[in-house]
Amino acid sequence: MKSKDELLELILNDSNAFNEYICDNADNGIDMSEVDLSNSEIRDITFKNIDFTSSTFSDSHLFNVQFIECDLTSADFTRSTLTECDFSNSVLNGTDFSYATLDYCNFNEADMAGSVFGESDLSNSDLSTSFNLNACRFDEGTVWPDDDMLPDNFDGMYSSDLSSLQDDEDENQVSDY
Repeated sequence: MKSKDELLELILNDSNAFNEYICDNADNGIDMSEVDLSNSEIRDITFKNIDFTSSTFSDSHLFNVQFIECDLTSADFTRSTLTECDFSNSVLNGTDFSYATLDYCNFNEADMAGSVFGESDLSNSDLSTSFNLNACRFDEGTVWPDDDMLPDNFDGMYSSDLSSLQDDEDENQVSDY
């Protein structure tokens, strides 16, 4: 069994060797929790049955990366560019995609509860069979794909709610301090 550092080296420098290793070891489940892959370029790699809990991919460029049956709980993809990535059957609870561009990504049967999409561009991605998208956070700057690429019961219109704790009167009030 390879260490996290050895696996990180393969991810960043030899995707073919990493893919071969995953083919032989994916059934065991691999712990890559809390790894830092920020500012990375990752291409043509398959992550299968990997625990990426609390890992960071911020400011990274990912192309043709497959996260199949992965746990990405509380992972950080802020300001990343993801192109043709697949998150099928993955857990994305609390995953932060703020300011990210997700181009032609697939979220087939992914659990999206608590995911954050503030100022994200998902315009070409398929979220139609994802779960719990109604439990994600987004804002008026979030760009959603066409309705046929979203779950039937999802409303992508942003509206302020109690969680914002914003009061219109507070904005115009002058402080004595």
